Amino acid sequence: MTARPPLRVLGIDPGTASTGFGVVDSAAQALHTVTGGVISTASDLPLERRLAAIAGHLSELLDEHEPDALAIEQVYFGRNVRSAMAVGQARGAVLAAAGARAIPCFSYTPQAVKLAVCGSGAAPKDQVQRMVAALLGLEAPPASDHAADALALAICHAHSTGVARGVRAQAQNTNT
Repeated sequence: MTARPPLRVLGIDPGTASTGFGVVDSAAQALHTVTGGVISTASDLPLERRLAAIAGHLSELLDEHEPDALAIEQVYFGRNVRSAMAVGQARGAVLAAAGARAIPCFSYTPQAVKLAVCGSGAAPKDQVQRMVAALLGLEAPPASDHAADALALAICHAHSTGVARGVRAQAQNTNT
């Protein structure tokens, strides 16, 4: 059995119809994809059943991959408040599943994720998909923009955690 890398992050792009997920391992400045995909729910199901399905699938992912952290997109209240409320409800189901396992959760704005992955907070979705593929060494960009966004969230958290570790290590070296 191979040793587990220092950091495993589960990225989540929440939504009631489609919740993207991506698991990324980060070790020694290298990123590796473990898995990624989409949890889909049927539009004819009542909201409570859709949220239960999301939480159930997420629980399976958490149990199988045992992430050290969960990175999730913050709710964006643009022009469509109804859509933002649905995303917020899906986000709540995800946070509850992670909280039940004491997995620390970190929220990132879409702009922060795009900046971390593409170098521009205004990058279009197709650029995010291409950069995720490049950063993770994938043969092709993820077909689903939800899965790509989830992987981008995991990458963003891995980068921010790596920077924080580097700053702490540098501070410890100067204090000794």
